[in-house]
Amino acid sequence: MASGAASGVDGAVVVVFDFDRTIIDWDSDDWVITKLGAADAFQRLRPTMRWNALMDRMMAELHAGGKTAEDIRECLQSAPLDAHVVSAIKAAAALGCDLKVVSDANTFFIETVLAHHGVLGCFSEITTNPARVDADGRLRISPFHDPTAAPHGCRLCPENMCKGKIIESIQATAGAKQQHFVYIGDGKGDYCPSLKLGEGDYVMPKENYPLWKLICKNKQLLKAEVHPWNSGEELEKTLLKLVSKMITPPAQASQFDYSKCEMSNPASTEVGHHQALRVPH
Repeated sequence: MASGAASGVDGAVVVVFDFDRTIIDWDSDDWVITKLGAADAFQRLRPTMRWNALMDRMMAELHAGGKTAEDIRECLQSAPLDAHVVSAIKAAAALGCDLKVVSDANTFFIETVLAHHGVLGCFSEITTNPARVDADGRLRISPFHDPTAAPHGCRLCPENMCKGKIIESIQATAGAKQQHFVYIGDGKGDYCPSLKLGEGDYVMPKENYPLWKLICKNKQLLKAEVHPWNSGEELEKTLLKLVSKMITPPAQASQFDYSKCEMSNPASTEVGHHQALRVPH
């Protein structure tokens, strides 16, 4: 990525959010499993299964216990979301940033939380593990990378998702258009995509979480500037400071229509496909 300020707003600044412990300050898998009473089954099965298969099995356990997809939705809606994070998302969207989610959660969990807090339409794309409600009413969760295809081959990432390859795909779609990235995350899986960013880009790691610790081991490996945060308020202040720095001429969120967040649904990249598909609601 070339250094220097972005020459406008619309899509010139791409803000990529992780979901668990980033947009939300908790883990969505843990929240659902614990609140809906499947913690014992989870502890029993955890040593025997890979994570995606385990989460799909947990949804089967909940279904067998009489919990419906709507129960799961209501459980997710009961969880908190920091008002500063909501404000940051709306302001960045209003300033013309292209907001995306790249997460190892799943479409059902992410869409439910973002829609409940009125910010789903702020995002142009959600890339995560696919989820669907089957004919029996059971929530099914699948890995992002098609398990029948060749593995992604990245030693830094879990087998079901390489966020670095996803970032490279987003970068490739820019074509001749100059884009600058802000990547916000917390976990080990956010390290690979951070390495894909260049000069003029920014990484916002959650302080004292795995991504931050990996970066601190050798900051010279990253070309992007690093700006840590440790609360929703700091996330908001840091993100909007960086966005304002990249936008030329400087713009104020008040000049834009916040209803953008209510206008459209994001696209969803499904397993085994490269095209973006509309998220069903």
